[in-house]
Amino acid sequence: MIIFFDDRPCKVVRTSRLSAEDTAHFDNIVDLRLTKFTVSMLTGHVLFLNTTGSVAVQLIEAMEKEVPKDLLSITMATREKSILEDKIKGQYKVIKAAGGVVIKDDKYLLMYRRKKWDLPKGKLDKGENSKSAAVREIEEETGVKALIKDKICTTWHTYHYNNCRILKKTKWYLLDCTDDTAMSPQAEEQIEKLEWLTPKDSKTVLVNSYSSIRYVISALAKTQIRSEQGL
Repeated sequence: MIIFFDDRPCKVVRTSRLSAEDTAHFDNIVDLRLTKFTVSMLTGHVLFLNTTGSVAVQLIEAMEKEVPKDLLSITMATREKSILEDKIKGQYKVIKAAGGVVIKDDKYLLMYRRKKWDLPKGKLDKGENSKSAAVREIEEETGVKALIKDKICTTWHTYHYNNCRILKKTKWYLLDCTDDTAMSPQAEEQIEKLEWLTPKDSKTVLVNSYSSIRYVISALAKTQIRSEQGL
């Protein structure tokens, strides 16, 4: 599970899955059995060992007040991964969404919205499943018709709406373009332009984007490698 707090990635992992290679890049490793959580710990890439639900709540409350400028990422290691994830989800109203990366001639469909590059996505309608929502949202926002090929990943990100904590769960899919003759940016959603970009050019423009979107593109590359290997 990866949650983006103000575009900072926060992962929940099982302690048993951590290796020396995994922990080598952390700037700060904190054993919460040995010391209490403080906001001053949130600098660089942080790994919390023995994370409990109460600490996760403290962290959420601290991040809501102000996200430290020096914070890059948080990893919470625990023996009870599902329990910790449920504790975090319980602090929010969960909203489901879906979106995807459409491919045509080995190029990705990207949109420019609110001065940043983005991918088409949106909330599920009542009774709608994620795959149907992804196809619908893509066509509504871009005019492009597409067919789902594979699942890429799931992301979570937080925000506030009407004084309510929101945790948006977005399922991302890889799709093949079937018809782009009606391609046009949806002005009502403040989409200014659409472009088909090569993977290399996509990485270049996504410098002006969100960490969550760059994460999806990174996960897409892994999905394509598995597909090519027949895994």
